Amino acid sequence: MVALSKEVQRRIPRLVMNLVMVFIFWILTIYVPQTLGNYQVPGINYPASQIVWLITIIIMIMFLARALSDAFFLGDLLTDIVVKRLGIKEERSPKRALRDLIYIIAIVLVAAAAIPLLRGVGGEILSIAAFYIALALIIILIYDIGKIIYKIIEEKAEVLAEKIAKVAEEGGSKTE
Repeated sequence: MVALSKEVQRRIPRLVMNLVMVFIFWILTIYVPQTLGNYQVPGINYPASQIVWLITIIIMIMFLARALSDAFFLGDLLTDIVVKRLGIKEERSPKRALRDLIYIIAIVLVAAAAIPLLRGVGGEILSIAAFYIALALIIILIYDIGKIIYKIIEEKAEVLAEKIAKVAEEGGSKTE
């Protein structure tokens, strides 16, 4: 648990810094190419503004990829926390994926019934808040289903790889 908290303490500032860099380079892609006007790069006869724009986009994508790596780790951790808080047992089985699907259907039904009521009672803000809360829960549960399916496929692939390796070893020893 201590290692996990250290990992979170390391990843959150890195995620924020990478997102700040993405924002800075996004702003640069908007304003800097315009300042170059119609200058052409000698030798390739290509507009300098487009080259600068392309370079800043590539750098922005690099920072975004680093941010996504940290975001996926933190999202995975958040998903595990929310799933545990919802009372779902920590099992990686098709039953759990089906249970998540049932929860998604229930969330959709409750939100579909509650949002019009909230719009009438509390106005637009309450109904929008309920919509986004329902959407966040659905996204978390879909992500959890994806993790379960990935884990099942990964386990099956490892078993298949072990069987193929065993057959290859047996076949290799027979030919010698």
